[in-house]
Amino acid sequence: MSTKGVGRMAPVVGSDDGTQYHKDFTLSITKALGDQLAAALDGLDRAPLTEPNIERLKEKPGVYQLYLNGEFVYVGKADKSLPARLRNHLGKISGRRNISPDEMAFSCLYVAEDFSALAPEQLLISHHKGMGDIPWNNNGFGNKDPGRQRDSTVLKRNHFDVLFPIDLDRPIKGLQAGESTLYELLETIKAGLPYNFRYGKSAEFKTRRVHVPAAGMTADEVFQLVSAEIPAKWQVAALMGYVIMYDDSPNDYRSAWRYYRAGQRVNAVPEAEPAGAIEVDPSTVDD
Repeated sequence: MSTKGVGRMAPVVGSDDGTQYHKDFTLSITKALGDQLAAALDGLDRAPLTEPNIERLKEKPGVYQLYLNGEFVYVGKADKSLPARLRNHLGKISGRRNISPDEMAFSCLYVAEDFSALAPEQLLISHHKGMGDIPWNNNGFGNKDPGRQRDSTVLKRNHFDVLFPIDLDRPIKGLQAGESTLYELLETIKAGLPYNFRYGKSAEFKTRRVHVPAAGMTADEVFQLVSAEIPAKWQVAALMGYVIMYDDSPNDYRSAWRYYRAGQRVNAVPEAEPAGAIEVDPSTVDD
C-alpha cells in the first residue's frame, strides 16, 4: 500500500488518549432546531394583534411570538389552531388595565403536527433564554384558571395579573336588557367577559328571577346587581386576574381589590409580594 502523502495529512480529530483517529462527537439537534425556528421568526414582519390579521391565518398548528410596544415578550405554540390561540390572547389583553391590544404585535410559523411533539415552543424558549429574558413566559401570562385552591394566593409584583389587572369597567358582551333567571345571567356574564368568572352552584339560582335594566352594562354594574340577588352569605370577589362568587361572605381574599356584597361595591387594597421568580404549575399553563 502506498504511503505517499500520509506524512503531510493534518489531523482533524482527537481523542482523550492522545491519538488522532477517534473522538466523541456530540450534535445538539434540539439546539439547532431552536436556532432555526428563532431565525425563521426573526425574519418575518410583525403584524398588529387584531382580528382582521388573525383571520388571515391558516387553521394550522404552529409557534408564535408576541411583542409589546416592539419588545419581544412571549413565545408560545398552538397544537391545533394558531388563529384560535392568538384570538384567546387578544381577548385576554382586551380585558386588562394598563395595556391595550393596540400595543401588541405578533409573528408566527406553521409547523407540521408531528413536529409539535418536539415541543417547538420550548426550543424557542431555550434559545432566547440564553440571550436574555422573555418576561411573559415566566410571569403567569399563559396561565389558565388556577382553581379554587389558589384563590388565596398572594401574587408577586411582577406577575402578569398584578401588572395588568382585570378591567371591571368593560361592558359584558351579549348582555341584553330584560328578565331572566339568575343562573342564565351568570352564564351570560361568564361567556361575555374576556377573563374568567368562576362561581359556586345553587339550585336557587335556577328559580330566582332577575331584571337587567339595560344592555351594555359593565361588569362592575352587573356584579353589583348580582350581589343584590344572591343569598346574604354569598359574595362576588374581584381578584387581580379573575372574578369568583362563593357562599363565604364576608371572607377576605388577600389578592382581591373589590368585593360586591348585598348590592354594594366594597374596594380593597390587594397584597403583593416582592418581585421575583414565579412558580409555574404545568397543569395551569395553556402553552
